[in-house]
Amino acid sequence: MASLLLIPTSPLLGTSSAIRRKSIPGTRCSDGVELSMESRRLIGQVGPYVWKTYKEAYEEVLRIGSALRAAGAEPGSRVGIYGVNCPQWIIAMEACAAHSLICVPLYDTLGPGAVDYIVNHADIDVVFVQDKKIQGLLSPECKSVKRLKAIVSFTDVSAEQSHKASHTGLKAYSWDDFLLLGRERPEEIRPPEPCNVCTIMYTSGTSGEPKGVVLTHEAVAVFVRGVDLFMDQFDDKMTTDDVYLSFLPLAHILDRMNEEYFFRKGAAIGYYHGDLNALRDDIQELKPTYIAGVPRVFERIHEGIQKAVQELNPRRRFIFNSLYKYKLKWMNRGYSQKNASPMADLIAFRKVKDRLGGRIRLLVSGGAPLSPEIEEFLRVTCCCFVTQGYGLTETLGGTAVGHPDEMCMLGTVGVPSVYNELRLEEVPEMGYDPLGDNPSGEICIRGKCLFTGYYKNPELTREVMKDGWFHTGDIGQILPNGVLKVIDRKKNLIKLSQGEYVALEHLENVFGQNPVVEDIWVYGDSFKSKLVAVVVPNPESVELWAKANGLSKGFDELCSLPELRQHILSELKSTAEKNMLRGFEHIKAVAVEAILFDVERDLVTATLKKRRNYLLNYYQAKIDEMYRELAAATR
Repeated sequence: MASLLLIPTSPLLGTSSAIRRKSIPGTRCSDGVELSMESRRLIGQVGPYVWKTYKEAYEEVLRIGSALRAAGAEPGSRVGIYGVNCPQWIIAMEACAAHSLICVPLYDTLGPGAVDYIVNHADIDVVFVQDKKIQGLLSPECKSVKRLKAIVSFTDVSAEQSHKASHTGLKAYSWDDFLLLGRERPEEIRPPEPCNVCTIMYTSGTSGEPKGVVLTHEAVAVFVRGVDLFMDQFDDKMTTDDVYLSFLPLAHILDRMNEEYFFRKGAAIGYYHGDLNALRDDIQELKPTYIAGVPRVFERIHEGIQKAVQELNPRRRFIFNSLYKYKLKWMNRGYSQKNASPMADLIAFRKVKDRLGGRIRLLVSGGAPLSPEIEEFLRVTCCCFVTQGYGLTETLGGTAVGHPDEMCMLGTVGVPSVYNELRLEEVPEMGYDPLGDNPSGEICIRGKCLFTGYYKNPELTREVMKDGWFHTGDIGQILPNGVLKVIDRKKNLIKLSQGEYVALEHLENVFGQNPVVEDIWVYGDSFKSKLVAVVVPNPESVELWAKANGLSKGFDELCSLPELRQHILSELKSTAEKNMLRGFEHIKAVAVEAILFDVERDLVTATLKKRRNYLLNYYQAKIDEMYRELAAATR
């Protein structure tokens, strides 16, 4: 099952031109019997997309909005939405906008207890929730549920869940019951003012607690209008026939703003059926014209194509590689991907496009850097525009974006968007100087398309907002052609290729609690999906391990043994599980160092703080070797 929705934007952005007679996927099997999203998943059937018109969706928005008011929500109240992407998610979001309510996405991958924390911290009154997440919301561990007035299931509510909710003191509604409530007690919409808060989106915090990013309706409107101005530069325009595949979490800014723009244009949005491993099935059924993803998504596409190429017989593989080089040559000379080699597209690359549904026009990568090699490969073989952008939740994504068909922007995030000002600020302790030969420094953003602060956290807001400029913590470099390239992080918070943030210093403190660790340096690469580490083991622990295994070698010699490396890796895994770290926070490979990180080698400061860029230079060979071993193990 996959579902799809077309729906008008919030009243601030205008709705009349967005209501069109198109269809939106629902949940219909081949025999014509309608089933809910969850029941289709349970019986293992995936039917075709069934469409809903903008008018039908708008009527649902009005009823859900009226029901929210009837349930006690008043303008300014916070409403949580908790679940995978689906039409109900968006209808609930738009209902909030129609009545000046504040939408607060809930996202449990922010860590254990994150949902409980956000419900309490954001003062949420009502939560829309996916049916399979109701049990967790009503569990004793989620203490903040007592402050809720109601929960609304995306589908149905079981008798047991209704009883639990009633026992907690709140009302549980099925989706249909809530629609009925809205129809019986209609309310006039209360459109927001531009300065009103549209949403509070929670993101990872270095302290472990999520931070609430406050975004206004004005900021959303500026973003949408800014994309219009950006698109005006190009001959290829978005039309009402375009289709977007939504699978990145709506609780993240990238997918949310993509959908806002599609609503603006009256185009179509299709939602994946909930299984990322079966995303290819959704692509083949929906045949999207636009896909946005994090680098890990495109890495998998690249790996799949490369695997298929390797399985070709030598003659056909030679033809594919020759046509690749031929088309790339003409693209580098300034020809568009469409005109660089129609022959190569016809003979070899149309099959790659078919793997993406056959109608794809645009691929956009965001959330973390996409490697230049993969970006080049996709530009040549996918027969569509491929680009990447840069942005944060605080800037509504889209701070900078590359131009299609501009090969000089390969490996960069393009140029600043029209609704932002961007500058680089010197970071002397890391050697970055915006006025140097290679202009580089911390990326700072100013403009209307910016958050107003962190919810209930003025100290953190003052820390990142200085004289109207938002300090991102990312290090950028302006290349000679004027485009921006993200090259480093000022803080020890990095983003892996799948788009997940990792606080390296926090992890080092956690893993450092293990008795086998004397010191540890955790390394993550934005082009990789896994963490590795260099570990200085504790000599006493190593000695005990050696005796238990009948080894009588010196410490230096023991540190070179692969058996000790596996023992340390096992200990780190145990520590990660004990501290309930998320899967992407686990260390997947280690190198063992016999000598403590010292000042003499410039690996630490005089106060023993790690100098991460120096550590990387010193251990680059070992880092490369660990990632090669990890790559080989997955083949």
